[in-house]
Amino acid sequence: MTISMHSASVPVLVRMLGNMAVWLDKAEAHAAARKFDANNYLGLRLAPDMLPLARQVQIACDSAKGCVARLSGSENPRFEDNEATLADLRARIEKTRDFVKGFSASQIDGSESRPIEVPTRTEPLKFDGESYLKHFVLPNFYFHATTLYALLRHAGVELGKGDYLGR
Repeated sequence: MTISMHSASVPVLVRMLGNMAVWLDKAEAHAAARKFDANNYLGLRLAPDMLPLARQVQIACDSAKGCVARLSGSENPRFEDNEATLADLRARIEKTRDFVKGFSASQIDGSESRPIEVPTRTEPLKFDGESYLKHFVLPNFYFHATTLYALLRHAGVELGKGDYLGR
């Protein structure tokens, strides 16, 4: 049995986006229990030269929506990067999940050889669909999701491996 492009993308992305929303819920509860503004988390960084927590969420969401849009040959919606609260970030995650969940197998399957171009500041990155999914989207998406998890853990939010993997 072969694995389909849809099964390797849509349910995987949807699940982790859901997990990320749970982590933000736990962060908000952690802040409330300790009586500080949960929005303080938005600027967290593990190192001075890394992007803050809010950008980690934005980029993970952009990776997910860009994936299904490009694989299906659909337009990739632009989301403004203006989230200023954890609630805003949760709303972005949910909007992304809804967008990703909206793609059927018939829209994604068969995209293994679809030419994909990802714009960059210099020149576009070029892939076939399968390489794009396996070697660009999934590593990039998980990098930013894992960084979000690590930032929250570092800040004392009680998260464990089960939270990362989801229930």
